[in-house]
Amino acid sequence: MRLYDHPLYMADVRSVAGLPLPWEKLKGRSVALTGATGLIGSFLADVLLEKNRQENLGCTVYAFGRSREGAAERFARYREGGGFVFVPCDLSDPDLSVAPAHADYVLHFASNTHPLQYAADPIGTIATNVIGLKTMLDYAVSCGASRFAFASSNEVYGENRGDTECFDEGYCGYIDCNTLRAGYPESKRCGEALCQAYRRQKGLDIVVPRFTRTYGPTMRMSDTKAVSQFIKKGLAGEDIVLKSAGGQFYSFLYAADAVSGFLTVLLRGEDGKAYNIADARSDIRLRDLAALVARQSGTRVVYEAPDALEASGYSRATKARLDGGKLTALGWRAADDIHTGMAKTLAILKNERS
Repeated sequence: MRLYDHPLYMADVRSVAGLPLPWEKLKGRSVALTGATGLIGSFLADVLLEKNRQENLGCTVYAFGRSREGAAERFARYREGGGFVFVPCDLSDPDLSVAPAHADYVLHFASNTHPLQYAADPIGTIATNVIGLKTMLDYAVSCGASRFAFASSNEVYGENRGDTECFDEGYCGYIDCNTLRAGYPESKRCGEALCQAYRRQKGLDIVVPRFTRTYGPTMRMSDTKAVSQFIKKGLAGEDIVLKSAGGQFYSFLYAADAVSGFLTVLLRGEDGKAYNIADARSDIRLRDLAALVARQSGTRVVYEAPDALEASGYSRATKARLDGGKLTALGWRAADDIHTGMAKTLAILKNERS
């Protein structure tokens, strides 16, 4: 069963598309989206395209990516007059001559987003988060975009200094920049600084949604994040492998809620501001998350030491919970906690793989 044929998945898409947001800001507008086949970007594209289908929003989604075939397969539901247009572009060596001359909103989601990529391709990780971002910022300026959104990360906070339970948007923890893994959080920090520079020098309107550890049925099977590995093992009926004692206390969020949070920031957020997209009901220790997935998939948790390459990509943060109060002040509420979100993820992916 294809993802967008699953009733649970489409119910999530339609639920987000039906939220009381100022959708009129997108009516008849164009959106340039990098990372359109990724975990969050693909769900976002589905929401916009389904909004077109159901309510005649008339929003054109220009999906920037390397694989025309992959995008065509992923968004086959919307190929006929649905507002989806693929733009061939590799942000590691960009050629934007094929890009549309104008886009009202430019949304930069493209990034290496899981630990094995950080460790195996640290140069590509930094380049996409900084050089790729600069390419899209220049594009946004050249095409007169109304707003730019840079998909940032909870990683910008670094390690908790022990002086807070939850990170608000002004918190700055410790990052050892002289490590292989530092390329991801440091380049996200640099990306946010670059956005502020473009606001000042180019007058570009920019918002910065900071996503926490996101999971959901749009995850890629190649994803090596801990939660993704738990899900893949559970789907396969195998033991859930935990490669630490599991005491890490993190914020997680279901993909549908991550997208509803993003849309709230995009359509209601203030120029120049960063917003945590997080819900305290999905804060959980890693060992408890492993046990949850094992329980819902009928398996068990086992402990195993990581190899050197895996360990080099892992976060060293032991407590990284985000304060989502600034976003909730804009009217956002998450629909799913970690229990219901995980149950839906497993149910949808189980059917898709069968």
